[in-house]
Amino acid sequence: MKQIRKISSDSKLAELIVRNNFLLFLLEHFGISIPVYDKKVKEICEEYNINEELFIAFLNLYCGKTSIPEFNLNPNEVITIIDFLRTSHRFYSEKIYPQIMQLIEEMNQLNNHKEMKLVSQFFADYFKEVMDHLEYENKVFHPYVIQLVEQIKANKRTETENNYTTIEYRDHHDDIEEKLIDLKNLLIKYLPTDEDRIVRRRLFFLLTELEFDLKIHSNIEELILIPFTIRLEKIANKLPK
Repeated sequence: MKQIRKISSDSKLAELIVRNNFLLFLLEHFGISIPVYDKKVKEICEEYNINEELFIAFLNLYCGKTSIPEFNLNPNEVITIIDFLRTSHRFYSEKIYPQIMQLIEEMNQLNNHKEMKLVSQFFADYFKEVMDHLEYENKVFHPYVIQLVEQIKANKRTETENNYTTIEYRDHHDDIEEKLIDLKNLLIKYLPTDEDRIVRRRLFFLLTELEFDLKIHSNIEELILIPFTIRLEKIANKLPK
């Protein structure tokens, strides 16, 4: 991945993708179709009705930035963020997970070493943790954020169940991508090889892609969604009941 120093509304999206192919994940989660021709970032945002500042912030995270300057968003923009995250959830469960399990099964067929069972069990256990994490977001935090937006639009405050707040979610939040490093180490450092080199390489690359996208997923939540939701809470707390 080549370093991209500055991304602006006039940057051509295709050129950014060629320099960083992980941006194809961003397009998929936003539902942006390719080819994108020579369209600039601002043209893509206009076509798909995406806030430019938000889209550029996402681009920067995918290109290695670890901090995002504070910018003003309309409360409705939180729906864009949640839709992006929920689309990525489906991507992990419906596309990436089955592909990884298929490759692990191919390795099982090519590799007779007993250690292969560790790979299958490790990833099955790990992905259950991932799905529990994502289910919590889908069923608890995201509905809470949407409720805040609805209160602000209606200009009326309603009490949340058990006085739930974003701080509780932030304390519950964890880095679900970290354990993938252990699995990659198992594949590279310890697991004996038979005739599975090609499949193992494909699996390693796919795990790397998942690790990368999960990290961006966490960064979007920690650097954009959580601070944004805390600001929404402050607005909502001032509303009349």
